Amino acid sequence: MNRLLQTYGAHYRALFTLGMPIVVGQLGVIILGFADTLMIGHHSTIELGAASFVNNMFNLCIIFSTGFSYGLTPVVGSFFGGRRYAEAGLALRCSLVANTWVALLEMAVMTVLYFNIGRLGQPDELIPLIKPYYLVLLVSLLFVMLFNAFKQFTDGITETRTAMWILLGGNALNILGNYILINGKLGLPELGLLGAGLSTLFSRIMMVVVFAWIVWRARRFRRYRVGLLRQRWSASLFRRLNALGWPVGLQMGMETASFSLSIIMVGWLGTIALASHQIMLTISQFTFMMFYGMGAAVAVRVSNYRGVGDTANVRRSAYAGFHLILLMAVVLLSIVFAFRYSVAGWFTDSAEVAMLVPALFLPFLIYQFGDGLQITFANALRGISDVKPMMFIAFIAYFVVSLPLGYLFAFVLDGGLVGIWMAFPFGLTTAGVLFWLRFQQQTRHDSFLSPK
Repeated sequence: MNRLLQTYGAHYRALFTLGMPIVVGQLGVIILGFADTLMIGHHSTIELGAASFVNNMFNLCIIFSTGFSYGLTPVVGSFFGGRRYAEAGLALRCSLVANTWVALLEMAVMTVLYFNIGRLGQPDELIPLIKPYYLVLLVSLLFVMLFNAFKQFTDGITETRTAMWILLGGNALNILGNYILINGKLGLPELGLLGAGLSTLFSRIMMVVVFAWIVWRARRFRRYRVGLLRQRWSASLFRRLNALGWPVGLQMGMETASFSLSIIMVGWLGTIALASHQIMLTISQFTFMMFYGMGAAVAVRVSNYRGVGDTANVRRSAYAGFHLILLMAVVLLSIVFAFRYSVAGWFTDSAEVAMLVPALFLPFLIYQFGDGLQITFANALRGISDVKPMMFIAFIAYFVVSLPLGYLFAFVLDGGLVGIWMAFPFGLTTAGVLFWLRFQQQTRHDSFLSPK
């Protein structure tokens, strides 16, 4: 233990200091997901099923968007580590433009999907609820992307508290809006699921407005505004952000697809399965988002050390992050598992859902090690800008392993919803092992890094 602390102690402290604001911000996202599901589920089980379908479709976009914006972190982190502040500001401008174009592309793809919702085999009673909610979330995608650009910039320069406070404020605004619009308070009409969507859209707009105002006006960002506002446009930096962002976005998108595209198969099992799936996804975000908060800190620390060519501390930062994520997993899973039989009752009054949800906890517990492993080393690879192989690893893990096994377990072996969830440990652990092996290979020799 003493040797472990001597080797990694400074990294534990640095990652904890840097990562906890990100984790707290992610916790706000988790609380929002809980609140959304609670409020919608208690309004009606049918609306909960509709929300499950739409949210899973858009989660695929949002996670891809987040992954694409992550291309900014190693760039800004490397500039920050080398004290090249104006270039970091210019990187933010390039990222805002790149993220806008990607948002417009996503919106076009999701518009095509909107006109084909009726062909995806979902329950007929959900379609009138799905469509208006879908359109509101479609508009909000642009603001998700713009927020991500600002967040990855501030995280990359180790100003992680800024995004944390904006996220917490935006989520509080969203929850308040949900209460008013879903239930028709303050003299407003009772909008149900549509009200939840409108509240989400408004809060996302306000978070972008507040973030932009802070970056434009706060004194601590002055040295970055030279590059943000005055330096000439850099086509090479724009291309670099895209070269990093697309592979990470596709990797994270394929990871999410093993969950989000499974929603189509879940829909074949009916409304009760959809509602149960949505509740369990909300619970799973409790661990995933907090792991990813610490993983983001790993990417920042690794990119900072990469900026000065310190290979030994690149490796130590990654492994220290994995140790912390494993510790988080033990604590969080102990809490979640203790409430496995009462969780469903928090979200819905349906007895059928209450019986199905506890059965999903076994695969959920099994996949946590693999999830922690893949989150840590995906972020470590992102920190050293080794992102292209991540796409191929993700394709193997999630499209060759996870999704086909989900169909096999659920429909061929008649495992139903539990069968779909039993496939997730296989995909996540495959990804984790392959990311770890790639990181080992890339950091084996001290000469692989050079200051950028």
